[in-house]
Amino acid sequence: MTFIELVILFAVAFVIGLIAQLIVGFDRKGCLVTVAIGFIGAVLGSFLVSSFNLPELFAPTIGSKQIPLVWGIIGAVFFILIVSLILGRRRK
Repeated sequence: MTFIELVILFAVAFVIGLIAQLIVGFDRKGCLVTVAIGFIGAVLGSFLVSSFNLPELFAPTIGSKQIPLVWGIIGAVFFILIVSLILGRRRK
């Protein structure tokens, strides 16, 4: 994987994590947290697609990796919801 492919992969993970955070209303923000959420969402999305034989709606290929964007966003939303349930709401 080249440096440009790695930068694109991080950018895609950031977008996946950002969209999921906006959908859920997650308030723990930061670039690294958003990228981590995006990567975990992409992994969960890939797991959902392979486990349940779901169609891949939009999955561009970056280098040798295929990233399921729609399922990645859905996986990231599930991950944020699970983390929010475990950690609870932050009090101000």
